[in-house]
Amino acid sequence: MMMGVGYDVDRSKWRKVNARYHGITRSMIPDAPWTVLKLLRVGGFEAYLVGGCVRDLLLNRVPKDFDVITTANLQQIKTKFHRAHIVGRRFPICIVHVKGSVIEVSSFETNAQQCQEKEKVLLSQMRRSCDEKDFLLWKNSMQRDFTINSLFFDPFMNRIYDYANGMEDVRSLKLQTLIPARLSFQEDCARILRGIRIAGRLGLSISKDTETAICKLQSSVKSLNKDRIKMELNYMLSYGAAESTILLLQRFHLLKIFLPFHAAYLHEQTDEVSAQGSTMLMKLLYSLDKMVSSDQPCDCSLWVGLLAFHQALVLNPQDAFVIWAFASILYCGTWQEGVKFARENAKVEGRFVPEISGFSEIKSDEKLAEEVSQLASLVQDAVNAFTDEISLSESLSRYLDPPFDAFVFVSKKIGEHAALLFHMQSCEYRRESFKIDYDLLVKGDLYETRFVLGKVILKTLSGGLVQGGKKIIKEELKSVKENHEPTLSDLAKDGRVVKKVKEHVLLSFDEQKIEKVKQKEKVKMKCSSEQNINSMKEKVVLKDASMEIAKKQRKVEEKFCSPLQESDKKEVVVGDEEHQHRAKKHRKMVEKVKHQELCCKETKEPFNVIRKCNPSEDEKIKGGEKNDRPPVLQEMVKEKGVQSCLSSLFR
Repeated sequence: MMMGVGYDVDRSKWRKVNARYHGITRSMIPDAPWTVLKLLRVGGFEAYLVGGCVRDLLLNRVPKDFDVITTANLQQIKTKFHRAHIVGRRFPICIVHVKGSVIEVSSFETNAQQCQEKEKVLLSQMRRSCDEKDFLLWKNSMQRDFTINSLFFDPFMNRIYDYANGMEDVRSLKLQTLIPARLSFQEDCARILRGIRIAGRLGLSISKDTETAICKLQSSVKSLNKDRIKMELNYMLSYGAAESTILLLQRFHLLKIFLPFHAAYLHEQTDEVSAQGSTMLMKLLYSLDKMVSSDQPCDCSLWVGLLAFHQALVLNPQDAFVIWAFASILYCGTWQEGVKFARENAKVEGRFVPEISGFSEIKSDEKLAEEVSQLASLVQDAVNAFTDEISLSESLSRYLDPPFDAFVFVSKKIGEHAALLFHMQSCEYRRESFKIDYDLLVKGDLYETRFVLGKVILKTLSGGLVQGGKKIIKEELKSVKENHEPTLSDLAKDGRVVKKVKEHVLLSFDEQKIEKVKQKEKVKMKCSSEQNINSMKEKVVLKDASMEIAKKQRKVEEKFCSPLQESDKKEVVVGDEEHQHRAKKHRKMVEKVKHQELCCKETKEPFNVIRKCNPSEDEKIKGGEKNDRPPVLQEMVKEKGVQSCLSSLFR
């Protein structure tokens, strides 16, 4: 970054503000960057959040990433963390892996070494009153691309440092370079693409000076490494701002460099930006933006596949119902469910020309399968135009005359993965959920990417009603969950789905059974409460009766079973007839007592233990004590036992 000696440093724009006044708190910083900041501080180094994350926090947006800058050098940074490595040659940084995240940490020292030749010029413009810390931060801020990216945030002091009026540009949503734009872009032409990306994502206006420099230097971006171009385009299209950034690329004549076919398509449709937004390409990108964001991005294979799909339709217009079936198969995961879904829901909101040739739903399954397979083959061929210059030149012949300036930046590996999305013979994966799994999507998972791609196309065709609208969401769930007669292979592949359905049916049956049992138990409890009251009364009566009987029995025992007195002995010896008479009377009484005991057992009435002279009889009576319960209580015991058995069935 070369500056003239006449460049004035306007210190009146320097600001140090309390972050809390602008709604920024510690809780907005994730654990990973916070851990990096703390460890550097504990090590005795200054550490700040810098760049786009501070800008996004001020705008109350979720930052794409959190970058850290510190007074430690790169080797000191590396030794502070278990997993850290240094990358880059021109502007090296340290990549730190912590808490499952990747944090880029740069050093003030590295930036100072890059600017040793300009040090004297900068120092000559600084006042003596400027302290070392302000000079360090100011010098680093002047090496950044745009004013809105030159902010530093110290979360320990809750202070934001602004040396280039960046906070005012954030407030007014304005994009401008720190130094004259032409000089800035000549120093690093990648700033052109970065500026387009930031303006497109945040909806910024671009300063006149910056606009002019972009238009004049737009061809310089061809000198960038292809991996760098792919990275910048992926940031534009995978993070929820594809539509706006594509329009900006077209506006500044950059789209014809990276996506020449789609640039020619938009130019042919109309030169007016407002009208370009109504094209099928822009509608597809708009639908994509609704499903991804800065914190839930997609893999690049998704937008490569989407652009290839659109290019295939432009070169070979298709019947709307064929497109519906094609997208539905991607969306539902299988041919059977996809075709059924398309037949029930197919419609087109508006007419896209030249992509759609008409609408004819009456097609046999065989004919439909043939045309869908043909469309898939055309899309796979279109993917080659993103990786092969010859294929790109052939596709451009529709709009342009040779020679073509064919420039491709997508790698063969990415192209092969994108083409695999349209291998329709492998569409045998039945989805269990119609919710996007963003962890799989960002990794480029084949089935998840295919599902989202189908969803984007269906949303575009239906006017945005798929999964987001009430009508189609109900129908799609009905068509997927009901009306599906799986084959044996389907059951083998989707064992978990079948198991879940079975469990659900059993649960429903059990719930009904439990409700009936609960109702019966309520009735029983009500009856048992009444029976308890009656049984208590009966128990009192029975107790009194048993006491009376016991008294009589004791009298009999005392009379007939007590030890013989001397007088009795004499009587026995003297009077045999009287003895026999008494013995006979005693036997009758014993039989009477046995008869009463037998009646007691049959009627289940309680009796106290009758002491008898005969010990064997006593053991029998003691053994019978266990069953001596009132009849009502025994019924309650029976009912309780039944209830416990029933309840065990539903535990």
